[in-house]
This record gives sequence, structure tokens and C-alpha cells, in this order.
Amino acid sequence: MTDWTTQPQLHSYNPSDSPDGPAFASPLGTASWGQDGFSHDPGFLASQEELRCMLFTIAHSAAPTRVPSPEGRPDASVQSRERGRALMRPVLSNARRIEYLKNYVGQVAPWLDMFDSQCAFRVQLPALARTFPALLNAILAISARQMERREGIQDSFDSIELYQEAIRLLSPLLQVRDPKVVAACVLLCCLEMMSARAQDWRRHLEGCAALFDAFGMHGFSGGLLQALFWCYARMGKDCPGENQKTTLTIRPRSPGCHEDDASRLFQAARSPDMHANYAVYLCAKACELVSDRTQCIELGSKNGCTGEVFNRRWIQLWDDLQQWVDKRPPELLPVYTAPNKPFPHILFIHWAAISSNQLYHTASILLLNLMPKSVKLQPAPTVSPLWHARRICGISLANSHHGCLNNAIQPLWIAGRLFSHVSEHTIIVDIIRNIEADTGWGACWRIRDLELAWGYQVSR
Repeated sequence: MTDWTTQPQLHSYNPSDSPDGPAFASPLGTASWGQDGFSHDPGFLASQEELRCMLFTIAHSAAPTRVPSPEGRPDASVQSRERGRALMRPVLSNARRIEYLKNYVGQVAPWLDMFDSQCAFRVQLPALARTFPALLNAILAISARQMERREGIQDSFDSIELYQEAIRLLSPLLQVRDPKVVAACVLLCCLEMMSARAQDWRRHLEGCAALFDAFGMHGFSGGLLQALFWCYARMGKDCPGENQKTTLTIRPRSPGCHEDDASRLFQAARSPDMHANYAVYLCAKACELVSDRTQCIELGSKNGCTGEVFNRRWIQLWDDLQQWVDKRPPELLPVYTAPNKPFPHILFIHWAAISSNQLYHTASILLLNLMPKSVKLQPAPTVSPLWHARRICGISLANSHHGCLNNAIQPLWIAGRLFSHVSEHTIIVDIIRNIEADTGWGACWRIRDLELAWGYQVSR
């Protein structure tokens, strides 16, 4: 495993660092979507707060320490296999839970693995769960929740029972420093984001980020830990509005390592997965720059994001984005582009290519909307926010991978506000509705945000 003390690490910011006011752009709360009453269930709310408190307790009570990797310790003994079967048997005690496990492998895990060719969530986690009931309950809980939302179940939630059981089993284990603990917490965080109000997303991510800090995990950890980290990082990227600070920011982990090393580290990895993760990082940095600039100009924050400092940060990030798109490995290039109207259809065959290219376009829009007056870019399609916005929509139209559709909600919102024609609005609304119908992930609350930006309600 790479020594984390010499690598940049993506950090959470403390809740006290957040500006006052709502943490998310949607002004409508639960009224803006809400297919069922899960997020209001008293049992869920109590357990949610219990999990959050547990995560912060360990973060505040223990110094960071390196986590042992689960790899290299194969479960080879007959005794251990028998113990695993004995532990799994009561959890998988009925046919419905078997269906949840199948659904996890076939439907949910591909969401989480889309930037990981090794498929840690689909292959490793079910194997590790054989001897770790808390992880198994977390796997079943997120799968049950996805099925409940996709099937439109209103008032009976198996997922709450499984969620609560996972938390109960985790409670005495948080000091164990076991990667399976982190895996279970990441899954529960994903479940919460699927189910809770948009304004609460940041709270879920902060708790998970605190655990990551305590475990000393980062984007170059390798193996399962790295896969867990980048799954979390993609959620953090989706959390803020474009004028709000992302839950992720990269800082040196040691005096000898600087932020400027990030590009070198990503490129040195020489893999499509890490190049895709680099897009996540760059999009997070774009959100951070927009946040810093907005707070400096509109709120008078003394964060130094003025004059030459702002110009330098903008130019560096714009150059990094151009380097990202120019140096894409073949796996991240489109295999077919059709110049359809109003949105081109851009087809990719690699899962990571879909979302990473959308994130490149999203970050480009954020920067172009904030471009310093002193910066003069050469005329090209890439200097038009609308050009990038059309490609964001075209990518979602042409690529049906569920995980990538889920991760397109924020890009579609940022892109969608740039369009003025009713026909364009109708297509974007249909995309978002289909995301929620096909995947179970709450997306339709963003339609109301777009309608507020457009100034009218799109016909249903």
C-alpha cells in the first residue's frame, strides 16, 4: 500500500466551517421530491443521528492511523468458511433478503464500481461480508432501499430494519480499524443520500468524511480502500451547489507534498480509472474555486480569492482541465458521436468514461461562468458554456448505465439552466424523471429547481 503520509489527501471540512444557511441549493426540501415517507420515519431519523454521532466520536477520539488492507488474507480455512456460513445464515433468513443480495450484485454494485475496473463493491464486499454481519446488513439495506424506491413502495420499509441492524452491529466495532467497517459506513451513507432530503446530504458526507480522516484514507491508498474513497468522493462532488464549497478539498498530508503534485500523481497512476477519478478531483476543485470567489465577493470573506490569486487559480485549473481532456486514455474516448439536435448523442463503452467526461464538461461550465475579465481564451467550441452543456445532456441521452445516470443529476442541473427553449427543457426533464424511475435514486427534486431557474413549470 502507498504510504499516505507522503501523498495528498482529500479532506472533509468540519461542519463548523460551513456558511450559515441551507447547505444545498434546492429551496423546496422534501416537497421537491419524496416518493415515500422513509426519510421521515422516526426509526430512520434516530438511527441516522446515532450513526452520525458514532462516526464523529471515533474521528475526535483517535489519531489517524494506517488501516490494514484486507487483501492478502484469503479466507482459505474450512473452519473460517463454516463460520462465515453460520454468520450469514440468520441474516439471509428469507427469500426476500436473498433477492436483495441478488439485486445488490446485479443493480446496486455497478453504480458504486463504475470508476473501479476491479469491481470492489461487486466482488470484494460480498466476500468480506461472509464473516462480517454489519457489512452484510449494510449491503442488504442499500439494495432493499433501491428496490423500495424503484417499485414505489410507500409505507413498509425492510431497509430501515436492515439499516438499524447494521448500525447496531457497527457500534462496538468502530475502534477496530477494519476496512470492513469503512465499507459498511460508505454503503449506509449511500443509502442515506438515496433517501434523505437534499439539504441533509452534506451531513451524511461529513460523517463519512470524518471516518476517512480518522482511518487516514485517501485517493491513492490502493485496493479496496481506494475504491471506497473514490465512491465517497463522487458523492461529495454531487453534494454542493456550484456556488457552495464542496465537501472535498485536497491539502498536503506532509510538508513535503503540495497540491501541485496532484496532477503528477494522477498521471503517474496510468490507468483509465485514475484518470476518471482525476475528473472528480478537478470538478471538486472547480466547485471550491467558485465557492471561494463567491464568498469573497458577495460575503466579504477574507479568503484571499482576489486579484492575481484568483486569476492564477482559475488559469491553472482551466489548464488542468484541458490537459485532462487532451490526455484521456483510449478507454475514456467516445466510440460514436451523432450530431443530433438539440443535443448530440455521445456514446462511451467504458463506465468511467461516461461520468468523467460529464464532469469535465461540468467543471468547464463552472469556470467559464466565472472567467476573469483579464483572461483571453483562443476562440474554440470549448470556450462556450452552452457547448459543454449540450454534451452533458447528450451523454445522458446516449448512455444508460444506472450509476452514471445517478451521477448526472448535478451536471444536468448545472447544464440545464443554460437552455432557453421549451423543447430543450422538456428533454432534460424527461431525462431526470427517467433517472428516478429506472434507478430508484431520488432525482425529481432537481426538476423543481430547474423550473425555478426557467421561470415556469414544465407540463407533466
